[in-house]
Amino acid sequence: MDQRVSTVLRGRDVISILDLKRGELERLFEEADLMLRALEEGRRLRLLEGYVMATAFFEPSTRTKLSFQAAMLRLGGAYIDLPPEHASSRAKGENLADTIRMLDSYADVIVIRHRLEGAARFAAEVAEHPVINGGDGTRDHPTQAMIDLYTIRRALGRVDGLVVGVLGDLRYGRAARSFILGLTLYRPKMLYLISPPQLSCRREVLEKLEERGVDYEEVASLDKVVSELDVLYVTRIQRERFPDPVEYEKVRGSYRVTGESLKGAKENLVILHPLPRVDELAFDVDATRHAWYFRQARFGVPIRMALLKLVLRG
Repeated sequence: MDQRVSTVLRGRDVISILDLKRGELERLFEEADLMLRALEEGRRLRLLEGYVMATAFFEPSTRTKLSFQAAMLRLGGAYIDLPPEHASSRAKGENLADTIRMLDSYADVIVIRHRLEGAARFAAEVAEHPVINGGDGTRDHPTQAMIDLYTIRRALGRVDGLVVGVLGDLRYGRAARSFILGLTLYRPKMLYLISPPQLSCRREVLEKLEERGVDYEEVASLDKVVSELDVLYVTRIQRERFPDPVEYEKVRGSYRVTGESLKGAKENLVILHPLPRVDELAFDVDATRHAWYFRQARFGVPIRMALLKLVLRG
């Protein structure tokens, strides 16, 4: 393990997956392996005893919020949680900057989720302590991308040289966007971007793929490429992200992965989904050897334990 990498992560804001270099990400994964082993062995850790984390979630969350809180508790630390708007000073008109300043005075690290793109970066500019982005608008969800890449590493032993397909809402889905950008830190053999035309990747994401030399192809149907895939990353159509409800209605239910649609897939195909799912991933897939998405969700705790430990202590 490179001690210099550990030191570099200490005190850092994490706003985008591209804030980390590949070596830093690999160091995080090594730390997550240790955390996972400790959890499996039932060992009690006190690595962050005396530290306090603030969770400031301005949007609903289940996995991200609870796994961050569980991670902090598993490390022996504590957390404070910003109440819903009606139960906090936001109901009185307090602005975001002042809310962040207050949390910064109470905690050693802030995890923020917000509906507006750029809110996490703004919070990082205001706060003196590290800020971790738990999702901002349609843009970034870096810790989800960390979990996704770690799951592939656990399932297949590597990320380099794989054929990866990303299916669904590639335009508004921040998890899909962050995962695609995370792949640019590696060298996949091929990346298939599978979506209806209305949900295709934004230009700046494609430009980053081109800049970093990732071979990709945009396709409209899973059927055409399913037999080639080592990894299939499925995302839901996020109604709450659409600026126009009419646009959402045009694409609602436009794709669905079922056991039948996976005929011809590789035996070791790994299917990921950041969850929650709606109707884009059928329940009959759960019983197949391909389903890794519940294990993927469980890896959220050791990954976030590793990140909190490295950011706060190195």
